[in-house]
Amino acid sequence: MNKIRTVVFYKNYFEPFFLKLTEKVKKKVVWTFSLIEEVQSVPETYLKHLKGTEGLYEIRVQAGSDIYRIFCFFDEGKIVVIMNGFQKKSQKTPKGEIERALKIKNEYEQERK
Repeated sequence: MNKIRTVVFYKNYFEPFFLKLTEKVKKKVVWTFSLIEEVQSVPETYLKHLKGTEGLYEIRVQAGSDIYRIFCFFDEGKIVVIMNGFQKKSQKTPKGEIERALKIKNEYEQERK
């Protein structure tokens, strides 16, 4: 399978979250990352732009009744940079989580200069 984009991890923001997940959820997360790398047009079910943000996306993973969100953004269009993740417990994405993701994205962009 040809990769359309590449998923990369920025520093170790994602790892602590990932390590706490059950094996079943980890498999689903890895499967979702593969989908994002290989599918030309990723369905919104799995990858959605966060309204009111500049280039911030959330990867959406559902395992049974549990819902997880992983923040990411695109770099040079083909690289998907993975940041922090959290388990979603309400309809709205918590503001603190969005602010944290934007801070990480800003840090990444500063380092790229």
